[in-house]
Amino acid sequence: FCVLRKILKSLLGSEGSGSKEAGSFRHNTNLKANEHWIEVPTRNKVVMFLSSRRGLRIGTAVARISRRYQLSRSFSTEAPRYPIPPFTLETAIEKTKMAEDAWNTKDPEKVSMAYSKDSEWRNRSVFVKGRSEIKEFLTDKWKKELDYKLEKRYWCHANNRIAVRFAYEYRNADGEWFRAHGNENWEFDELGYMTRREASINDVPIDKSERVIAIDGPPQTKDNPKWT
Repeated sequence: FCVLRKILKSLLGSEGSGSKEAGSFRHNTNLKANEHWIEVPTRNKVVMFLSSRRGLRIGTAVARISRRYQLSRSFSTEAPRYPIPPFTLETAIEKTKMAEDAWNTKDPEKVSMAYSKDSEWRNRSVFVKGRSEIKEFLTDKWKKELDYKLEKRYWCHANNRIAVRFAYEYRNADGEWFRAHGNENWEFDELGYMTRREASINDVPIDKSERVIAIDGPPQTKDNPKWT
């Protein structure tokens, strides 16, 4: 167990610095059940690791500890973003509406928080990874796509995945108007953050008089027959 303690300290890395609790260990033994475990307090929670039983290889114990620690560390600072998987028809539609509302704010910071820290995107032919790159992408997008207005519609779902179709209208700096038609595939983690977004989009030039998505009001709540 001295070996295990050293490896756990290595896994925690700098997380223990500056904290009286983080990085400390307590080894417990249940002699009757022949079980051992180690408590590893971190800044956000106390994680219990079942370390071994008689005859269990140290390598296996370390692997289990590593996996459990990494899982705990990934989720310890993120609050659930409801609704969370597995989705029902109602919660999948709710998630779609939440995305529509967020994107219509044109606020890169607010929109980026719906995605996991390591979220991966394919948007048209652009590949993006992580919240920082997502914010940069969206900031650049809304500098170019002026008077942007979006409508999203639920298509189907299964477990932690949702498919949607959408359309949005915008003008460029030259005053030319476009309607973009697209499909998205979404995948979410256990806390409801989107970990993957695949978006295929095509732009159609339109006249200003041909706009069908409300500019000054909220998008329609039902299918818009003018684009769907």
